[in-house]
Amino acid sequence: MKAIAMLSGGLDSELSIRIIHKQGIEIIALNFSSPFCLCNKKGGCQFEAYRVAKNLNIELKVIKLTDEYLEIVKNPKYGYGKNMNPCIDCRILMFKYAKKMMEELNAGFLITGEVLGQRPKSQHLKALQIIEKESNLERLIVRPLSAKVLPITIPEEKGWIDREKLFAITGRQRKEQIKLAGNFDMKDYPCPSGGCLLTDKEFSKKICDLIKHIGDLKLRDVNLLKIGRHFRLSKNFKIIIGRNKEENEKILDIQKEKDYIILMPEEVKGPVGLGIGCFEDNELNKFTDILATYCDGDSEEIKIIDITNQRKIIGKRLKKEELEKYRI
Repeated sequence: MKAIAMLSGGLDSELSIRIIHKQGIEIIALNFSSPFCLCNKKGGCQFEAYRVAKNLNIELKVIKLTDEYLEIVKNPKYGYGKNMNPCIDCRILMFKYAKKMMEELNAGFLITGEVLGQRPKSQHLKALQIIEKESNLERLIVRPLSAKVLPITIPEEKGWIDREKLFAITGRQRKEQIKLAGNFDMKDYPCPSGGCLLTDKEFSKKICDLIKHIGDLKLRDVNLLKIGRHFRLSKNFKIIIGRNKEENEKILDIQKEKDYIILMPEEVKGPVGLGIGCFEDNELNKFTDILATYCDGDSEEIKIIDITNQRKIIGKRLKKEELEKYRI
């Protein structure tokens, strides 16, 4: 018997795989990444997924979600969580991919690390049932950590796995998972934390701003949301001000596009600014003033270079209350 396991790299997904793997089931792990994943660095979810797969000597397949996922974020059928996280629609999309892989690899069922009641948007009973139905996986999803408090699945019913060796964990406390990790002699596992930027309040404000003023989500715009301070100067023009050397370099490395303009201070230390969209002269002046506000020195006026158009402009520092009027 073979199963596909959803492996985020977190404690719950690793425990669930270990529980089923111990019953002699061959497992192929599946990890998903999206433009909103915090998984491209050491300690991130994808890094941890590779670590777990290597430790357990199981195959890992990675699927990148881009355009389909961006469409979901714009208008999720089942709405958002606390911020801009479309958790139910996100899970349905992932499970549809997992079902397709089950069919391609002749696997009998799917394993996930979901715990009943752990996440308010996507892990209550009704949400779990919606996800199963929408992904056409009814009674084929085994959730080893909560199986004994959920309806029996086909793999349990048919005896492919032993239900008595599964668990009845519920709620947001993780004491039982930590105890179980000790039973498996697991010492190197990540602390539980959200791995999705859409659950972050400040990042969600930036997504809302894009949808409101542009009505669309492009991958390049989403990636830019991850850097800098963001300001909305008009419906068609926003700016990003770098916060450190790394972000300044990223802005300077951006390929010139017809709707980009890059500014930086000429004689003092300060950030690099990126303008996106169409602008009038008054908006360019406001951009220059905002950039000047974050520059070093005591002078009220700062010489600014428009790198894109090879010209010089004078920026005047703004007071904090005026600055905040434009901040996203």
